[in-house]
Amino acid sequence: MERARDTLLKIAAECLALEVEEAEKAGALGFMARALVQATMPHSKSEVPYFERRNGAFTLTIMAPPRIGLPYGSVPRILMAWVTTEATRTRTRELILGVSLSAFMRELGMVATGGRWGSITRLRNQAHRLFSSTISLDYRDERRLAGQNFVIADRHMLWWDPRNPDQTELFNSSVMLSEPFFREIIDRPVPIDMRALKTLSRSPMQLDLYCWLTYRMSYLRKRTVIPWEALELQFGADYALTRQFKFEFIKNLAHVLSVYPAKVESSPGGLILRPSPTHVPRLTD
Repeated sequence: MERARDTLLKIAAECLALEVEEAEKAGALGFMARALVQATMPHSKSEVPYFERRNGAFTLTIMAPPRIGLPYGSVPRILMAWVTTEATRTRTRELILGVSLSAFMRELGMVATGGRWGSITRLRNQAHRLFSSTISLDYRDERRLAGQNFVIADRHMLWWDPRNPDQTELFNSSVMLSEPFFREIIDRPVPIDMRALKTLSRSPMQLDLYCWLTYRMSYLRKRTVIPWEALELQFGADYALTRQFKFEFIKNLAHVLSVYPAKVESSPGGLILRPSPTHVPRLTD
């Protein structure tokens, strides 16, 4: 029996190693900042430059200059995954955003389209919002209080010309991450498969669920039930009723599980999680 168990564990380990190898070979091994997995950015446009999400004792607050506004939707999530992946890969704070706008958009899995509502305008706007934002992390329980504040970028320069997305600019578009935020995102980032993000990119909730599930499974050791009310605070505080949130959550979860088949099921009391392999296991030194 013990020998059979050891064999199964060995096979499982080999399969997980293969997933990492396949993602690397496909150029799809990416990372996401833990702070933005534990709690998430807005799903839709906000009229106020302040946003808060809670996950148990942890609270994430995002603030933006009123004239610029908060980042929202799928684009800043994909952009943050790119930033975290690139910072982790290069170990540098200054990141070059592609040799041209169209080249950078291809890296993000986006097709360059012009016009007021096109993807070019949306990316420029959301990048400006994201890189202008400040993040505050707060942890509190009955015995402890802790907090940390991050300016995402010390500076960002977006020299892209929407009329000529293939043009190589004289000066590279770039972002200089702040030192504290850079250290935060390269310290134990969450491994993800960028192909999964591109598959789920039409829905910010699906992106959030995918990143959260693979992170949560990295340390889950026993069956756990998370109440719907707690999930609503973390993923969707904009719904009038919890049952409305639950309906949307389950619908989006089905899409995520088709990409990452974690051991998850819904129940009247909440979401049931059972220990599962993370989608892309953490590489060890």
